[in-house]
Amino acid sequence: QVQLVESGGGLVQTGGSLRLSCAASESIFSFNAMGWYRQSPGKQRELVARISSGGSLVALNYADSVKGRFTISRDSAQNTVFLQMTSLKPEDTGVYYCQAHRSLQDYWGQGTQVTVSS
Repeated sequence: QVQLVESGGGLVQTGGSLRLSCAASESIFSFNAMGWYRQSPGKQRELVARISSGGSLVALNYADSVKGRFTISRDSAQNTVFLQMTSLKPEDTGVYYCQAHRSLQDYWGQGTQVTVSS
C-alpha cells in the first residue's frame, strides 16, 4: 500500500514562506505524476502544482494563482516531493494534499494545514 506523508504546514503571515514535503513509501519514479492539491474553506479541492514524467521528459504544471510564487521539486534519493511556497497570501490558506498517480490509480496523503494570516 502506497503511503504519502506530508509535513511542513503551519501558520505564516502574508508575504511569508513555507516548504511542504511529501515523503513516499516507494520510489517516486514509480509514479507517472506527483502533485499538490489544496482545499480551501468552502471550495473544492484544486490542483496547485504537479510534476509528471514520461521517459526523459519532465513536465511541471502550476495553477495560475501560484505561478511565480510556488515551486514544485523532487528528490529521488529521499523519495520526496517538495512545494516551496513564497509570497504567501491569505487566499493560499487551506489543507494541502500530496497526490501520486500511477496507471489508473491515485494515492493521497492525509493533508497538512497551511494558514496565512493577513
